[in-house]
Amino acid sequence: MQHGLFIAPYHDVNESPTIGLRRDLEIVEWVDRLGFAEAWFGEHHSTGWETICSPELMIAAAAERTSRIRLGTGVVSMPYHNPLMVVNRILQLDHMTMGRVMFGMGPGLLPTDADMIGVDIKSLREKLTEVAEIIVPLLRGEEVTHKTDWYTLNKARTHLLPYTQPHPEIAVASAITPSGGMLAGKYGFGMLCVAATETAGFDVLDENWKIANEVAAENGVEMDPAKLRLVVPMHVAATREKARADVAEGLARWVEYFDRVAPAGMRGMSGAGDPAELLVNAGRAVIGTPDDAIAMIEKLQAKQGEFGVVLLQAHNWAEWEETKKSYELYARFVMPHFAGTNRNRQSSYGDLTNAIDRLESQRTAGADAAFAQWEKKTGRKAG
Repeated sequence: MQHGLFIAPYHDVNESPTIGLRRDLEIVEWVDRLGFAEAWFGEHHSTGWETICSPELMIAAAAERTSRIRLGTGVVSMPYHNPLMVVNRILQLDHMTMGRVMFGMGPGLLPTDADMIGVDIKSLREKLTEVAEIIVPLLRGEEVTHKTDWYTLNKARTHLLPYTQPHPEIAVASAITPSGGMLAGKYGFGMLCVAATETAGFDVLDENWKIANEVAAENGVEMDPAKLRLVVPMHVAATREKARADVAEGLARWVEYFDRVAPAGMRGMSGAGDPAELLVNAGRAVIGTPDDAIAMIEKLQAKQGEFGVVLLQAHNWAEWEETKKSYELYARFVMPHFAGTNRNRQSSYGDLTNAIDRLESQRTAGADAAFAQWEKKTGRKAG
């Protein structure tokens, strides 16, 4: 299992957008040093909170600050773009990052985005399906002619061939409906389960993966659980009390926003009591200790089965230093638990615990013998 970040992002409309964007880059640099494997940047154009309108720009900047972490578009809202233009940018990033870019695509989450540019909200999933048909040939550098009622490709091909062979990894957003799983299954794409811990999203996790595998079998492709990613909101501290204190103010503001923008089935937190208690009790987030984070992931494993990556939702509930500390604690205690990193160390410590009394008596006997030998030789007692 790998671990990463999913950065929508969420920045309070009362704060500096400049600092928010800079900190999005800084946090990726921080988790790169901590050993996280991935970071994904969203695309949004409205609401004021989710301030990244070009994930490609963020990836380009983050790539220059980091050395190993993979960077993804999480996701490009394909109905808002000509697919050739998007693929050209992805392939440019594939070269600029020397193979660290991942291409996540989706229909577009915020209805206000589509409304501003006159795109029928009801058509978004259909448009994504149309694009999926030609995205792999474009990424491979093949020539594509394809016409729909919203874009035309006439013997279109990308300027660059891919750095990554045969092409950068592709993932499709999946929330509650089966559309993401069906699309992923048809083409063998990875899945970004962006609502994995939301009640409705959690309930259909295994079902959507089952649908993806059934559709994949019908189309002669195979789904790879290593490319299944589950997004989880978490804030981790040394104690549950400390975690809740860290997020008290920021979480309340976020809940106000989320209850306005989320689909109807995910709302209902604002004004309903302590938001931390509501989220934790409903299983929608971790606001607690590393052990609580481990328990959440094990709960997801029990529901989903095998999956490849846990993506921590970057929510900015806490102040900057507490946010960084949360990721550090996760890297120190949660990641090693699932990697089995400390298995030999813990076994060695167990051996010590079990054998120390017996070995200590032998060590004492050896020391006594050395003292006795010295006294016999010199006639004097040591010390």
